[in-house]
Amino acid sequence: MFVAFRFAFRGRIELHSPNRARDEVEELLRKLPERISDVIQPWAEASPDQLALVEASGRSTYRQLAQEVAETQAWLLNSGVRPGDRVMIVCDNCRRFVATLLATAAVDAWPVLVNARLSASEVDAIEKHCGARRVIYTTSVSPQAREHAKRRGAAVHESPSLGQVAIGPLQQDVQPEPIDTEVPERIAALIYTSGTTGLPKGVMLSHRNVLFVAAVSAQIRSLTPNDRLYGVLPMSHAVGLSVVLLGSLISGSTLFLSHRFDPAAALTLLEKEQLTILLGTPAMFSLLLDYTKLKGWKSLRFPSLRILSSSGAPLQPVVKSQVENLFGMALHNGYGVTECSPNISQAVVGEVRSDTSVGRVLPGVEVRLHSPQGTKVAEREVGELHVRGPNIMKGYYHAPEETAAAIDAEGWFNTRDLARLENGHLFIVGRTKELIVRFGLNVYPAEVEAVLNTYPGVVRSAVIGRSVEGTKGDEEVIAFVELAPGSAFAESELAQHAAQHLAPYKRPSQIVLVPTMPLTPTGKVMKSELAKLVENAPTQ
Repeated sequence: MFVAFRFAFRGRIELHSPNRARDEVEELLRKLPERISDVIQPWAEASPDQLALVEASGRSTYRQLAQEVAETQAWLLNSGVRPGDRVMIVCDNCRRFVATLLATAAVDAWPVLVNARLSASEVDAIEKHCGARRVIYTTSVSPQAREHAKRRGAAVHESPSLGQVAIGPLQQDVQPEPIDTEVPERIAALIYTSGTTGLPKGVMLSHRNVLFVAAVSAQIRSLTPNDRLYGVLPMSHAVGLSVVLLGSLISGSTLFLSHRFDPAAALTLLEKEQLTILLGTPAMFSLLLDYTKLKGWKSLRFPSLRILSSSGAPLQPVVKSQVENLFGMALHNGYGVTECSPNISQAVVGEVRSDTSVGRVLPGVEVRLHSPQGTKVAEREVGELHVRGPNIMKGYYHAPEETAAAIDAEGWFNTRDLARLENGHLFIVGRTKELIVRFGLNVYPAEVEAVLNTYPGVVRSAVIGRSVEGTKGDEEVIAFVELAPGSAFAESELAQHAAQHLAPYKRPSQIVLVPTMPLTPTGKVMKSELAKLVENAPTQ
């Protein structure tokens, strides 16, 4: 069935035509592979010598990747892994990770994806919570994974084709989870949320969840075996897993893996390998801008490059415009959350916009916007975003109450994000918890941050609310600002800039300069950490 899918969906799903898109999505769902491990087999049979994965230490064709997955599958079974077991993979992007992920899924165990850059306490907390039967570390490419492996007494294992990996002791006392009778509904990945505003939760994503997003996002971009993608987004996170890795493999494309972003290396790779798709985060594009400014380059042209896209964190207007001027092409935007596998909306390829819309809602996905009172809001009005569709998670692991609070009886997931719709285009305004009420009026941090970010020398900003002592329900606006190296100006200058562009009730009461923002691995500002800096400080 998958071979039929491969040819039936060569054309791009049309976001402008809801009825046509609905029919195509229904057909797509019927023809999706059952497991994420099934995506490579059709290409291994039809195009065995087509390159699937390329990294500095080697490359794998689709036939070789299928063999590597089969070998890893046998190794896992010999290591005591059973269906329903949680296999935690402490990883950076590499071929060994891909083989381990797909092999784990093939034996119906649960891959628990953990970024190797997390701290020891974070890694240990996830291991304890998920009850991992085995922990595997991608030590061949990741110094952080090697440190975690050494700390936990993991044994080194050598693979002739994929290099070194480490495996932790077998945990005899953990019990496997029940296996769903429907294969597509089994767990393809357990990913712990980054926890920007609270403690991480284990998000259970099914094979159907992630393959739906992989297939739809690939079709919107018209991916084919001729495409060559830059794989630097962490595949321990939902975007890297669904959109980049599985989106590439389901299309028969070639993915160039990188475990860390380096602007010089990225530009060299773009030119040498004639990459066609560059997917990154705003932080990554900011580094590219800094590097090219340092070199004095005002223009970059890569004839093979056809799509630039940003995701993982809010895209600042100044970054978008500067990147577009540098590359001479549109920088597309997208939006999603881990619980939605992760994509909810994606920019239409070929449509150039000057704003920071996160695109149109994916075909097959429904959205609704509600006021705090639960009523629907009108076009262009801000409301809390609820989502329903094949991309919605199965739930939070071992957290039924939190799952019930997030997904209602009709299957609507509450993103807790504030958004608005304009002519079918989605705009993200902020988080529900981040909404600031000042003098009885709503202040959305994103619009304050957008103003601050336009001031020369500001790298990024983050805005939070702080309760005003002696008042009931009133908050003041606190802004944190990170400056570019060498920039220096008085806070009063930035305050004056804000006053020129913001209504009085939206203006920051306090501006705090920070050397660096606390960021998650995907580049999101951890506002919970910033709140700690001012929670005990006196109001001004």
